[in-house]
Amino acid sequence: MLRRTFMAAGGAAASGALAQTARRPNILLILADDLGYGNLGCYGSREIQTPVLDRMATEGARFTQAYAGSTVCAPSRCCLMTGLHTGHAKIRGNGKRELALGPGDVTITGLLKGAGYRTGLFGKWSLGGLGTTGYPTQKGFDEWFGFFSQSHAHNYYPEMLLENDHEVILRGNTGTQRQDYAHDVILDRCLRFLDRRGAQPFFCKLALTIPHANNEMGRDQGNGMEVPDTAPYTMRDWPAPDKGFAAMITRMDKGIGQALEVLRASGRLDNTLVLFSSDNGPHKEGGHNPEFFDDNGPLRGIKRDLYEGGIRVPAIVRWPGRVPAGVVSDQVWAHWDLLPTLAAAAGVASPAGLDGVDMLPSWTTRGAARPRAPLYWEFHERGFQQAVRFENWKAVRTKMGQPVELYDLAADPGETRNVAASHPDQARQASQLMQTMRKDTPDWPVRAAPAG
Repeated sequence: MLRRTFMAAGGAAASGALAQTARRPNILLILADDLGYGNLGCYGSREIQTPVLDRMATEGARFTQAYAGSTVCAPSRCCLMTGLHTGHAKIRGNGKRELALGPGDVTITGLLKGAGYRTGLFGKWSLGGLGTTGYPTQKGFDEWFGFFSQSHAHNYYPEMLLENDHEVILRGNTGTQRQDYAHDVILDRCLRFLDRRGAQPFFCKLALTIPHANNEMGRDQGNGMEVPDTAPYTMRDWPAPDKGFAAMITRMDKGIGQALEVLRASGRLDNTLVLFSSDNGPHKEGGHNPEFFDDNGPLRGIKRDLYEGGIRVPAIVRWPGRVPAGVVSDQVWAHWDLLPTLAAAAGVASPAGLDGVDMLPSWTTRGAARPRAPLYWEFHERGFQQAVRFENWKAVRTKMGQPVELYDLAADPGETRNVAASHPDQARQASQLMQTMRKDTPDWPVRAAPAG
């Protein structure tokens, strides 16, 4: 039953063998929402200020070939949490919001909680609402604070948020008031979780909604990039939504700095694996123009595309003593690798049958990139689209029945030249992988795009 409160309450403490977990690393996983490959200074942005993440990249590893689980929110988060790509994942698109993770679906959180970790989730979930088997507190989170649903998360000034199994009223947002910025409220709750000390290691997922647009505010009016103020860009001669977009990212960067400072002040930062990434590529929503800041950098495509710009994302890992500082790595990996990788970092065994693999050996060395098994994506909106990457070859099929497009990412990272005709063997291999790397499911039938 949903309960209502006007004040926040603390989450339950995790159980576990404290003596066995005391030396394991803390894990802080930070996920932006619709942040493009080119939106951080350390990835080439010339206008948007991100000093915290830029510094974090010099203190750890910055990856140039990391991939999201999907090109939209819910399936991407499903891949990250379960270690399965969209050919096998329970949730493969945004279109069926009634779907939820089931009791038998293994998650990163469930594994770490079972190993004695204190666990918290703050922000956006998308894998099961209140009362379902996929609700955060049913999937291993001791403490959960955030949005009711994926569509609810579009609003940066909601009237209420969820805390565990009850709602929290934001008094500053009742009626026509717009005082309590959801990002700030959620960040504050995360900081409290991080500041709580004890013998247990923690796993914290900070699932930000920045810089996602509020499309309900109107695409044409240009007011969908909600932010309390546009500092430090207020005086820039930029379109209002793009000014808001940049201000949101800089605000996010500042908040991440606050989280790192909480850990530094308590002496736990250097024993914390901090990972930052984005759930998919940049958007063209809320009045924002992704070309204004060159959101996708040198890549082709944006959110909802399976070209590189829709799925290749920024990724930074900081873990002193394990991940070498100042590394710029071209190691290929994807978000579904995070379950086995973070489990390995915590000394926890992963279940069999995952698509993800443990990337810790490549993250913790300065050596050359290691070969990676093929990567696969499918997308069930606008018809049925597929993509696969093997070695430096990337193939995309935008419609059922069409031949694959083939690109050599080593020579053409922007996917400008379809070389399928001149490399028929690789094109044939890509088609075969698109058949064998997936399983049909009644929840996600394969359909052609609507006519017209």
